[in-house]
Amino acid sequence: MAGTPKEVNPTPQGTRALLKMMYCPYCRGLVSVKPCYNYCFNVMRGCLANQGDLDTEWNIFIDSMLLVAERLEGPFNIESVMDPIDVKISDAIMNMQENSMQVSQKVFQGCGQPKPLAQGRTARSVSESGFSARFRPYNPEERPTTAAGTSLDRLVTDVKEKLKQAKKFWSSLPGNICNDENMSVGTVNENECWNGSAKSRYDFAVTGNGLASQVNNPEVEVDITKPDMVIRRQIMALRVMTNKLKNAYSGNDVDFIDISEESSGEESGSGCELQQCSPEFEFNATEVTGNSNKSDKNVNTSAATRS
Repeated sequence: MAGTPKEVNPTPQGTRALLKMMYCPYCRGLVSVKPCYNYCFNVMRGCLANQGDLDTEWNIFIDSMLLVAERLEGPFNIESVMDPIDVKISDAIMNMQENSMQVSQKVFQGCGQPKPLAQGRTARSVSESGFSARFRPYNPEERPTTAAGTSLDRLVTDVKEKLKQAKKFWSSLPGNICNDENMSVGTVNENECWNGSAKSRYDFAVTGNGLASQVNNPEVEVDITKPDMVIRRQIMALRVMTNKLKNAYSGNDVDFIDISEESSGEESGSGCELQQCSPEFEFNATEVTGNSNKSDKNVNTSAATRS
């Protein structure tokens, strides 16, 4: 998928506002004074206005992934279904060994007597075939816990926790940046901070999140009529993936296309490109149809020659 939110270039207005916030205090001799918290908030929301529009579709996408993750828990956990299979096969083999005479009589009555073994072949016992080494009693406590082989339920639990942390990522991004002590003073010293022009309190209200809310941003001039096309494509991609996840949650078949596999498959193959190969097949098809008035013998001869 071409283009990601991190590839959205900053606007000149955003760059100018960020430089004013971070470096203009030095020009005034206020070396130790940091920007006010609300001042930083307005600058970051103006600079990240387009990214803020991802938040709604992003949260819906995260909720859809959480629903799919729940499908892998409880009775839907494929691991809990597959793990006892060894035990059931082992029980069946043991039952066959204990009741071999009765089972053999029933088989002979329904299918007839077996043919004698061919010379050179010897019968092998069940113990020699290695069943006892492969099938052993099932112990749930022996499930792997290392990074290379973690059980599915632990993986699902870990994924769900990380997904919950990723929710509201884009709307909380300006706050996470401004909460850094190197970016602003926080909410403690609101009267002893850089407000964009002096060491004083910042009196402007904090703007909302997203592009449309920046029309009255006092720090960054944002043209709300020109949304970034990379972000718009990402919003559409999130909607497509959300629909696929919802279909998967409902039990419907979903086609996920791996672009890397497709590109590698196109590079390998017969060794000729599509444009180079297609004229040959078109020529053969035209030749066969054009010779339809010839005798059957000539048609068979030409077909053999092409083969």
